[in-house]
Amino acid sequence: MFMFTYLPQLAILIFTDGPLAAVSAILLTLSESSTIITILSKNFLVADALIDTFDGVMVAKGQTNVVQGGREIRSGKFGDPMRKLGKVMKGYGEKYSFGGLVRYLMYLPLNLIPVVGTVVFVGLQGRQRGEGVHSRYFQLKGWSGAQKEAWLKEHSGAYTSFGTVATLLELVPIASILFSFTNTVGAALWAADIEGNDTTMTQISSPGAQKKAQSAE
Repeated sequence: MFMFTYLPQLAILIFTDGPLAAVSAILLTLSESSTIITILSKNFLVADALIDTFDGVMVAKGQTNVVQGGREIRSGKFGDPMRKLGKVMKGYGEKYSFGGLVRYLMYLPLNLIPVVGTVVFVGLQGRQRGEGVHSRYFQLKGWSGAQKEAWLKEHSGAYTSFGTVATLLELVPIASILFSFTNTVGAALWAADIEGNDTTMTQISSPGAQKKAQSAE
């Protein structure tokens, strides 16, 4: 990507970002590379492995009942939680959608605004990324679209923060696939913590969000 896109983008950003154009062009090129890798890896190459990782962490944290909502769990004494994982009955996790790609392309022009535009661009990417980190968790819980929307809106700050950090980590060339696994582990640990704190997510925590979910349905 650097060979083909860095210099052309640098030439454009020089007129808008001035001396900061080199930094902005690097971040933009890294973001584009990360997006391509994410689309290929999460939709095709490592999609099943990411699901197994999420489910395995949940089982390791004692949330077997939650995982049973989406896959078979083998009986028996297994020291390795991954060996307990059986056939997947509900099989999608976090994937990069066509809508996400369209939003990404819409956000790209923000990078023409010096400094602030790049920060806003990363923030919007983080928000979008954050909304998907618990896709597998919501699926295991059997939540409807309205319930997910209400929960995400109520906890938007936490999900945006998580998503922003995940986005920045996955900007690292080559290592982005590795970080996609560590981010999946982090999302699973977060989900297990929610369950462990008796926030079962069978109900939305605030009455206001509950009403919104009911009205949306």
